[in-house]
Amino acid sequence: MLPQYQMTGQASGELALQQNRVLRNTFMLLALTMVPTVLGALVGVQLQFSFFAGSPLMSFLLFLGIAFAFMWGIERTKNSGMGVVLLLGFTFFMGLMLSRILQVALGFSNGGSLIAMAAGGTGVIFFTLAGVATVTKKDFSFMGKFLFVGMIVILLAALANIFFQIPALALTISALATMIFSAYILYDVSRIVTGGEDNYISATLAVYLDVYNVFVSLLNLLMAFSGDRD
Repeated sequence: MLPQYQMTGQASGELALQQNRVLRNTFMLLALTMVPTVLGALVGVQLQFSFFAGSPLMSFLLFLGIAFAFMWGIERTKNSGMGVVLLLGFTFFMGLMLSRILQVALGFSNGGSLIAMAAGGTGVIFFTLAGVATVTKKDFSFMGKFLFVGMIVILLAALANIFFQIPALALTISALATMIFSAYILYDVSRIVTGGEDNYISATLAVYLDVYNVFVSLLNLLMAFSGDRD
């Protein structure tokens, strides 16, 4: 019979291997999700797709309904290949949704540069915070409730601004979203590293949404402060 400390050591080693596997698979799948996202965005830009062309409120609620339906399906099938299929379908849909802000950005004379800067800034934020979570292995779960409240506040403020259309409020929402979802990257990667999330499909969905929202928020800020109209 193995001594207790050897059994404990083996269990710790197996847990560390599992966490590393989940982290590796998450990053690989996250990279893969960028492909349908870019394809969806390209299709949307070419077709001048606009989900919010009709009633902004109804379009916003419909978008939330479709997004939550996808996320529900992904969570239900996260232990099978169908989970990956639904995740990739969801990221294509999000790429289509992204096309609207890209069309607006491309309306600026420096639109291409703004998009590249937003993508670069998002990459820096992601790799920095993911690196901090991975290297330090610190548990950032204490941030969960604060971040959830912040996300709800942003969602309600965005819904309110559909009616009020206040530019200053829109900028405030984008600035807060950049901070909140950047912190969510730290939180979500930390959950993988510390064993709080053991399914790479669920983990990829969470980190993807963080990265997506950071990019959109950064692009909104860049357009407001650095955009040059033709």
